[in-house]
Amino acid sequence: MKIGLARQNAAAWVTTNARKEEGYLGAYFSGSTVGRSDQDSLPVGSDIDVVVVREGEEAPPKPGKIRFRDTLIEITYVSSKQLDTAEHLLKSYHLAGSFRFNTIIDDPTGGLRRLQEQVSKHFAEKKWVRQRCEEARVRAETGLRSLNPDAPLYERVTSWLFPTGVMTHVILVAALRNPTVRLRYLAARKVLAEYGYDDFYPRLLALLGCEDWTAEQVEHHLAGLEHTFDAAAAAARTPFFFSSDITPEARCIVIDGSRELISAGDHREAVFWIVATYARCQQILAVDAPEEVRRLFEPAFHEILADLGLDSHGDMVRRSEEAMRMMPELWQIAEEIMRANPEVME
Repeated sequence: MKIGLARQNAAAWVTTNARKEEGYLGAYFSGSTVGRSDQDSLPVGSDIDVVVVREGEEAPPKPGKIRFRDTLIEITYVSSKQLDTAEHLLKSYHLAGSFRFNTIIDDPTGGLRRLQEQVSKHFAEKKWVRQRCEEARVRAETGLRSLNPDAPLYERVTSWLFPTGVMTHVILVAALRNPTVRLRYLAARKVLAEYGYDDFYPRLLALLGCEDWTAEQVEHHLAGLEHTFDAAAAAARTPFFFSSDITPEARCIVIDGSRELISAGDHREAVFWIVATYARCQQILAVDAPEEVRRLFEPAFHEILADLGLDSHGDMVRRSEEAMRMMPELWQIAEEIMRANPEVME
């Protein structure tokens, strides 16, 4: 499917559904397709991200992934408070990128258009780029310092994995690239190569524990995840913020998307999202599946953690400490990318 058609279908969903909601103020595109041409093909394992703006201080929980007119759409809500000023957006590395380009689907009050014009004008100014990089760095450091030894294993894995992955976002934000979720390591690898820091990338993979993994190894763990995913999707009853990621409709993103990365030779870049999805499936099974079902899928989860070198909580702590020691060098590289990037303005 072409991205343009997917956008048309997403816009139709907004017209059909979001406009009727109480407090609706507009909608815009976000995510990995921002800045892409309508003529580009929507990659395997990708959806169309739509952000719906709702009036108020707090946004409702996100509906997540739905299928509409054969298009998988990821729907997120933001509150009008989160979009109160252009300055607030320019500081936010998650929000600012959607306003760099004209991503607006619907804007009944004209407020989104005014914000977009202001953010796009100042987006590449170094003071804002640096603040967004700093936000990503602080998020990574805060998470790495917050591991709870008493939490269930799946929570500890998630608490270690995501802040470790945010280190790639520091690099991407410095290069004015989309801080993508599933493909963050692939995107960071390309940026580091572009700016002459190829040697740093294997060290980011080493923090995950997959620097030396083979394609066959990743394929093996993906096969285990495939079975776990199907069991978790079938058992799921309790709502989690990620629930829509573990459904039959969303299966193509992690399973087919990971398999495509492996086929392209980017098998190590598939590991982050495989592990993240494994942990989320384990959480669903722990809450919603009978004990005998949970036990069936625990060995595969333990196996992938062992291959990552994470046999104990102490291993996660040591890996987090190693990441913290790399932070000054990571920040120096981000600063040098900002200086070398011709798009970043003083």
